[in-house]
This record gives sequence, C-alpha cells and structure tokens, in this order.
Amino acid sequence: MGLESAITFVIAIFIFAITPGPGTFAIIARALVSGSSSCVTLCFGMAISDVVYLFLACLGLATIAENYGTVFTIIRFAGAIYLFYLGWKMWTTEVKMEFAKERENPKGHWGGFIQGFLISASNPKVILFYIAFLPSFMDLTVLSMADIIVAAGLTIVALMLGLMLVAVFAGSARKMFRSERSMKRLNRTAGSVMAGAGIYLATNG
Repeated sequence: MGLESAITFVIAIFIFAITPGPGTFAIIARALVSGSSSCVTLCFGMAISDVVYLFLACLGLATIAENYGTVFTIIRFAGAIYLFYLGWKMWTTEVKMEFAKERENPKGHWGGFIQGFLISASNPKVILFYIAFLPSFMDLTVLSMADIIVAAGLTIVALMLGLMLVAVFAGSARKMFRSERSMKRLNRTAGSVMAGAGIYLATNG
C-alpha cells in the first residue's frame, strides 16, 4: 500500500467510523451521560474487534484471489453492489433520535473495552464492509502479513480518531446530535461516499 493509498484508506475508514450505527449510538449515549473521556476504552474495544474482522477478511480474500480468480471477481462485484446498497440505505433511512439509557457495565477500563468489542463483534455487517472495501486499496494476490499489519495499524488509528470525534461532539454539542436534520445530512454525506466507493470498486478491477 503506497502513501497515497494509505491516506485514502485512513480517510475512508474514518468516514466509516463516524457513520451512524449501533457503535456510534452507543458512544453518543455514553458521552451524553458520562462525557467523552468515558468513551476511550469503549472506542478501543470497537476498534480491536474491527481489526479482528479485518484480519479475517484479508486472509480469506487473499486465498480466494490467489486460487480462484473467477470467484474473486464475483466477490468484488458483489462487494461493489453491497457498498452501493449501504449508500442507498443511508440516503433513504429515516433518522430517529432515540437514545437508549446506558446499561450498567462492570467498573473499570475492561468493562468499557469488553462492551465496545462485543458491540462491534455482534454486527456481521462489519466483515461484509471489509470484504467489499479492501480490494480497492490492496492487491490481494500479493498480500503479505506485513501489509495486513500495516492495514490493521491504520485502521485502529482511523477508527479511534473517528469514534472519539463522535464522543467529543456528543459530549460538548448535544444539540447537534439531537437534531434529526443534522443526522440526516451526515447520513447522506456518508451514503454518497459509500456509493462512490462501490462504483469505484466495480469499475477499477
């Protein structure tokens, strides 16, 4: 992965991190109750869970790309369709600002980490995203463990930046996050990026 691809990769993962979903709403709920600093371990748990999915996606896709070219092409186009579908869903889904009360969690940093890990791990769409997303940035036919480690490191950095940005804004600008209009704009911006990524993946095989 070259420098330009790495920067683009980080930006794309950052946008993925701030896209409204179960993880971001859990962070918002906690930040509204306890402030942004209470979300650090929660966000880190989510990031580590995503990296596990990233490793699984990389290893599986690399094997398929190396040995089953036709199957990989089908997966690439299926991934493009899935990304475009995500973009369409973000554009059309109604925004409902309903924040559930934060459940009691075990005290200490481990409690937040485990909660974050489980929130992300329980969402199978995460691995689908990485399966659809990775071929745009990596040549999976020559993928090495070093490449995967670099991608994992960049993913953690981008996710932590994005998730903690959500936490900081939720803690300091509550009105913004309680506005359905603002959330709809965020949805549509992220949706446009997702759809664009799908088109790029389909046309740059």
